[in-house]
Amino acid sequence: MHRVIANLCTTRRSLRRAFGEHTLDAIEAAIKASEREHSGELRFAVETALDLPALLGGVSARQRAVEAFASLHTWDTEANNGVLIYLLLAERDIEIVADRGYNGLVSAQQWEAVCREMEAAFARSEFEAGALLGIRRISALIAEHFPPRDDDRDELPNRPTLL
Repeated sequence: MHRVIANLCTTRRSLRRAFGEHTLDAIEAAIKASEREHSGELRFAVETALDLPALLGGVSARQRAVEAFASLHTWDTEANNGVLIYLLLAERDIEIVADRGYNGLVSAQQWEAVCREMEAAFARSEFEAGALLGIRRISALIAEHFPPRDDDRDELPNRPTLL
């Protein structure tokens, strides 16, 4: 019941308070800067809340993150090295969805550790700090396996997406 109430009571206004223009600009700049340190591609998406049919259908934040990964074309990179950071704001739930290029390179536990750090910051309503921390941590993981290349190009938008 708590989940339903949290999702139904979280509004676009809540989203704008947590992720105002300054914060969105900071996230965009951090993603752009991080992509100079590696050849991976990062996306950041925030969904305000799930609607009632999704809640009644038992849709999880993970399922929505996978859907967002597909709909935002995060998978559509030359080296299969896109990573989506997805936040379901109503639940303060972070999910990281990484393309197949990371299989066998970065463990689920490593991604989950980043999620927990971000969620701890978000629980304190430190949305910008939590987002920037996550971007730094994920960029470090990406750089270990996908160093920068001279011919690298920015394949995906850096601006956070508000779903």
